[in-house]
Amino acid sequence: MFRSFNGLCALLFVFFADGMTNKARATETREDRVLILATTTSSQDSGLLDLLLPHFQEKTGYLVKTIAVGSGQALAIGRRGDADVLLVHAPDEEKMFIANGHGVERRSFMYNYFVLAGVFEDPAGVSKAKSMPEAFRRIADSKTLFLSRGDESGTHIMEQRLWHRAGVRPSGRWYQQSGQGMGPTLIIASEKQAYVLTDRSTYLRLKKRIGLKVLLDEDSELLNIYSLIRVNPQKSSRINVAGGKAFFDFMLSRETMKRIETFGVEKFGEPLFGLIKQ
Repeated sequence: MFRSFNGLCALLFVFFADGMTNKARATETREDRVLILATTTSSQDSGLLDLLLPHFQEKTGYLVKTIAVGSGQALAIGRRGDADVLLVHAPDEEKMFIANGHGVERRSFMYNYFVLAGVFEDPAGVSKAKSMPEAFRRIADSKTLFLSRGDESGTHIMEQRLWHRAGVRPSGRWYQQSGQGMGPTLIIASEKQAYVLTDRSTYLRLKKRIGLKVLLDEDSELLNIYSLIRVNPQKSSRINVAGGKAFFDFMLSRETMKRIETFGVEKFGEPLFGLIKQ
């Protein structure tokens, strides 16, 4: 009788252990098929990721979880090892990220331009400026409302550089911060009738919803370059190396490049992003 009891216990233990092992394997498999992408809000707000990610997921079987934040925050997430891949647009900060060993690969692959938008009346006369720093000085001198993202994003970093080049330290009631992504910031700027620095793609996406027009653009110094970065797997044991490589291959493939190149043409009459030759 004892022998039978001991045999039954052993059988139950094996069954239980096997079940736990299979459950662990299933959990591990699910986790291996999840890719965490920390991305700038403009690539999200422009609608580009809504176009591309379903194709990637269908083609590879990976489930992409996006964290849409400013580029500065995305890089901070990468430094903590809390994302597998970054899509950002702050070149100097990205190079430092790689130099400090936080990333193992960086590829610049597309671009658009920063533009200065404001109400049609243009009270500060920025459309008459010959350069973006001059436009910023006009805004400061007239103390006309300017809305900053104030979130350490690539757009905010560019804005700070333009104020510096204009010789202005913005402060006072005319200078306000949204602390939001590009889409919400444009909507708030429209409501407040403020000037705002934005990427052209997000502006075109929201153009019909806001009462702002582009007043200054296509300055070669306002080139806005987007890059992919694979996070160093030494930052965390959770880094999905295979998923990160698969995402790089997909984003830089000829098929995806063609989708990016034509994205926006049908709806806006022009592409929202240009391609950087690989």
